[in-house]
Amino acid sequence: MNGSSNVELQCLEITDHSSCVEFHSGSISCNRNNPPYGDWAPIGIRASDSKNVLLKNLNIHGLAHTGIHAGRLTDWTIEDTKIVANGWVGWDGDIDGNDSNSGTTIFKKVNIDWNGCGETYPGRQPIGCWAQSAGGYGDGLGTGATGGDWIFEDSTFLHNTSDGLDLYYHRLGGKVTITRTKAEGNAGDQLKTWGNTKITDSVAISNCGYFQGKSFTHKVDNCRGLGNALAFTFGNNGNLVELYNNSIYSEGDCLMIAEDAVTNSTIKARNNIFYAGTDFLQPNEKSCLLWTDNTSKIAFDNDYAIVHNAKESSGYKCNDGANNLCSTDPLFNSLGTTFDLNIKTSSPAIDMGTTGITTKDFLSNSRPKGSGVDIGAFEVR
Repeated sequence: MNGSSNVELQCLEITDHSSCVEFHSGSISCNRNNPPYGDWAPIGIRASDSKNVLLKNLNIHGLAHTGIHAGRLTDWTIEDTKIVANGWVGWDGDIDGNDSNSGTTIFKKVNIDWNGCGETYPGRQPIGCWAQSAGGYGDGLGTGATGGDWIFEDSTFLHNTSDGLDLYYHRLGGKVTITRTKAEGNAGDQLKTWGNTKITDSVAISNCGYFQGKSFTHKVDNCRGLGNALAFTFGNNGNLVELYNNSIYSEGDCLMIAEDAVTNSTIKARNNIFYAGTDFLQPNEKSCLLWTDNTSKIAFDNDYAIVHNAKESSGYKCNDGANNLCSTDPLFNSLGTTFDLNIKTSSPAIDMGTTGITTKDFLSNSRPKGSGVDIGAFEVR
């Protein structure tokens, strides 16, 4: 799709008939040396210098290297699409030459999961999951230096072997908006952005040691970059991160980190649940609530939150918000072997949020149901 414009690509399965991963450091490396080379392909879709494109109802899975390798895009929409179990990366926006996208890139009901793992054929099970220290990569979605507005709705970033969503290089203008999206079990940070960001009604579960001891793991860097649930880089003066009605759990170093603010940067948070688990890399500690590299430049305006177990710093404490519930168990449905961050009907989060911020919860149920808005991603009653 290099140089393409005004294209609709729909209703395709894009895969190969091989379990190999290109240049893999284990036993499943693809044959590049002696014919016959086998039924494998490295990349599902390539695109550059392309505008006004719709990808819909695609299933891109099991490729030996990359699901989609695309940059210098303008106004792309990806909808009802799976980008799953591609051996190096799901979506790679780092192409030859300038990478930057412009306009609006929209992901609706897109699953970007299990990338950095091979996929058995025909069984379609994960195999040989690997990451940077083993010679691989493993992001669900990553880019080179880019701009534009990036919008994610009703999507997932699950069990990728590095970061789930990595927009650390979103440095050339625009905004990142994430709505009703789930990130879980990625071995690095779950959601990583640069610049103005808004995350609403979403679930981030940083069980970043997920791949430890799994039969399908070759070598994964558990909690790469310390495995934070949310990682923000401000970069420019006055940038704003907004967090509304999210449920966030972390076994990484922190629930959130924020870095590189010039000055006057703010994280504005309302109606969120922050639940700290035991730090995977430092099991004598809990995950921290928020770490920044400069507390004087990054304000944390956090209110109507539930904070449980989180390690605090002198600059960022739960009781800084007048309506926060501190050291309070939100009563998630389950934690541990499986994670279900929906809340029980006896949860202290029910009806305790501030109103008028979002109108639909993670499951697209209307807010509020009861006399007030529930804190967290789910509206129960």
